[in-house]
Amino acid sequence: MKLVALPAFTDNYIWMLHDGRQALVVDPGDAAPVQEALAAQHLVLSGILVTHHHGDHVGGVAALMPQLQGPVWGPASEKMPVPVTPMHHGDVACWQGLCFEVLDVPGHTSGHIAYFLAASGAEAPLLFCGDTLFSGGCGRLFEGTPRQMHDSLNKLSALPGNTRVCCAHEYTLSNLRFAQAVEPANPALVAYVEHCEALRREGRPTLPSTIATEQAINPFLRSEQPAVMASARQHDASVHDPLSTFAALREWKNVFR
Repeated sequence: MKLVALPAFTDNYIWMLHDGRQALVVDPGDAAPVQEALAAQHLVLSGILVTHHHGDHVGGVAALMPQLQGPVWGPASEKMPVPVTPMHHGDVACWQGLCFEVLDVPGHTSGHIAYFLAASGAEAPLLFCGDTLFSGGCGRLFEGTPRQMHDSLNKLSALPGNTRVCCAHEYTLSNLRFAQAVEPANPALVAYVEHCEALRREGRPTLPSTIATEQAINPFLRSEQPAVMASARQHDASVHDPLSTFAALREWKNVFR
């Protein structure tokens, strides 16, 4: 299977998996990039995965329905623009022999889900996480609570380290500026910034990342680390544990420039 990031809007990625004949897309907020990719490679669209209800993730679904020869899977507890196969935590979405486990990851929205594909042969595991986890960051809390998002990120952090993390936005460099403000002495972070800057200079995506990379550089997955807790405490004196550290980091990130 080939994994492709289709740019959309100013910073979205619509992820596509295809085998040269059949294609699956994730969070098609805009139909045009998908239609162009399908036509250019003579692919049949046979599945759509949706992580949450925001327009930049579902805005193109209705326009793709006439071409779709398969199901749309989406979160059971969120309103979708078209009828979907409703997915709950622990359900499985199977496409072309690939079976994606559904994970509940509320926080960004109340019913946000992610899709995890276990390793198969030489292929590393794959995670489509929508707007829950970004490289170097995490989604804003529009509908959920800090505890929900913290628990969701812990759930994702527990996945295998070589899991490819397919986030929905190219936010990496912006997130890493914040991460460096939190943990300026983190050598893994310094190296990762250089790596990502080089990719962007070449016009290439910084994604997918990996769970192991995020564990090493993402402050929102490192809220138990003393250095991260100390930085958070400078912005909120009540910080005393990983959850309060996460909450303080998220509030700090909201106003960080």
